[in-house]
Amino acid sequence: MFRNRSYTRVRCLSALILALFAVATPKAYGQEEPGAPRVITAAKHDTASQPLRSLQPTVSLAAGFAKKPYRPNPHATVNLAPPKRDPLVQRATQPPTPKTAPSKTAPSPTKKQVQVAIGKNFDGIGADFQGPGGTFQVRSAPPDTNGAVGLTEFVQWVNTDLAVFDKNTGAVRLGPIPGNTLWQGFGGNCEQNNDGDPIVQYDKIANRWIVAQFSVENGFSQCVAISTSPDATGTYHRYEFQYENFDDYPKMGVWPDGYYISFNMFQGQNFVGSKVCAYEREAMLAGQPARQQCFQLGDQFFGLLPADLDGGSSALSGQGGTQGPAAPPPGTPNFFLALGAQPNTLDLWTFHVDWSSPASSSFGVGPNHTPNQTIPVAAFSFACNGSGASCIPQPGNPKPELLDTLGERLMYRLAYRKFADHESLLATHSVDTGLANSQTGIRWYELRRQGGAAFAVFQAGTYAPGTNHRWMGSIAMDKAGNIVTGYSVSGAVFPGLRFAVRQPNDPSGTMTTEKTLFNGTGAQHCIVGPGGSCPPGCSEPDGTCKLTRWGDYSSLSPDPVDDCTLWFTSEYEKQTGSFNWKTRIASFRVQSCKP
Repeated sequence: MFRNRSYTRVRCLSALILALFAVATPKAYGQEEPGAPRVITAAKHDTASQPLRSLQPTVSLAAGFAKKPYRPNPHATVNLAPPKRDPLVQRATQPPTPKTAPSKTAPSPTKKQVQVAIGKNFDGIGADFQGPGGTFQVRSAPPDTNGAVGLTEFVQWVNTDLAVFDKNTGAVRLGPIPGNTLWQGFGGNCEQNNDGDPIVQYDKIANRWIVAQFSVENGFSQCVAISTSPDATGTYHRYEFQYENFDDYPKMGVWPDGYYISFNMFQGQNFVGSKVCAYEREAMLAGQPARQQCFQLGDQFFGLLPADLDGGSSALSGQGGTQGPAAPPPGTPNFFLALGAQPNTLDLWTFHVDWSSPASSSFGVGPNHTPNQTIPVAAFSFACNGSGASCIPQPGNPKPELLDTLGERLMYRLAYRKFADHESLLATHSVDTGLANSQTGIRWYELRRQGGAAFAVFQAGTYAPGTNHRWMGSIAMDKAGNIVTGYSVSGAVFPGLRFAVRQPNDPSGTMTTEKTLFNGTGAQHCIVGPGGSCPPGCSEPDGTCKLTRWGDYSSLSPDPVDDCTLWFTSEYEKQTGSFNWKTRIASFRVQSCKP
């Protein structure tokens, strides 16, 4: 997240404003009853009178550089045991070929490479990136890289700026522009502040863009804009939703009855629990006043992800506004998933929203909103011990800093897909494999259920071939059932980008092919200058000089047109230095998936 002032001053000012505001309007954030949601109307909304492409950016970035504060899961280190070898670890890029009986006529079995076609592969926003909006200057770390693909465009947003690309050519149609350009003329905090933690989504049912970032300098808000067409450079309906505490690390999922979002809520540096909300999707698509329904959880729950609906646009929506065959059954609640409050578990909640009778809405079980399911999984250890410490090595001389992993939370997105005979949820996080040098790997899960029964682990694995470290993953599935996870890789190689694939007939819990998207050629490193001078933004409170923040999240999502092509965007390094990260946008298709 990027801010225009010092974090300490902002937090003190915000606390004072909120205290005065609470005295004047005790129900400013809605009435909350035990077990019932708070129902809160958007503090502001309008319909943009001008297309985004015609707005002149108002630069609201302070000079200098900023590191996003790291707010870890405070429970990740409770009763932490030394890492043990991960029971699911996959050490080879391919599993061993099954042994078969000798045959005089049949040839010996061989390992079969998954055929993958890499399509577009081009630089996104980062150091020296240029577009119609000018040349981008890196001012913050990490970039919080994310994006989504639509009918003809790919929209990418990093902490301070966004850009729109032609997905067929990679040409920059718009940007880079500061994210708050979207709220020009809207007024208030959304227009004034450009604070980051952005999310870009594409509503594949309605063929609309949903873009959001928070505003945390003058109170705490989520700024949300919904496009009025599939054109990301066109006009938007705009909304500001307010909260009583610091709404950190927002993550959003698209569902037929709402846009669902989660936050980690903080008072100062104190974690007070996750908050989950549903935005009134139907009203927002029409540009009407919209409500949110929110539930506040206890502080034992952290890092929830809402389910995000995957599938081709033609399969998600039927004629006359009906739901298509790939949409969840009518009335299906949204699902939220997090690493469990108990060791070696996943916690799963259902969020049922009722817009006509909000008192009938529910989240989880009982007034304390405990999980609907606690799902046992194979034992795992948090990457970097889950403490917020850094542990990912990089090559170079002098030895550069170690990078962080956010290993105490699930990574964006929680991908939902419905097939004819089952529903599937995909999730991933970074783990310490227990191997030499605390090697970090990608732990992934496919949860399934049939006929509305409970979800259970269908398969899971930990991908860690060779000796390099893999982390900051994002996972998705195409319509043919091929599972793909994209991630960062570092160790003996500079930080770069790869992805791994499994086909439906591959051995359970294994990835059978790894592909390189882009090789990094530099390390993220604060190089101390003459006289021991530390580069701007690299100084730590303890007097050290380093820049360990990496990624925060990445994004992998299916193309709504063919539902076979997957699009991935994340961070890499081209040249050793500080505040000079770059990003990549790439598409690829497992060729067994037929558009």
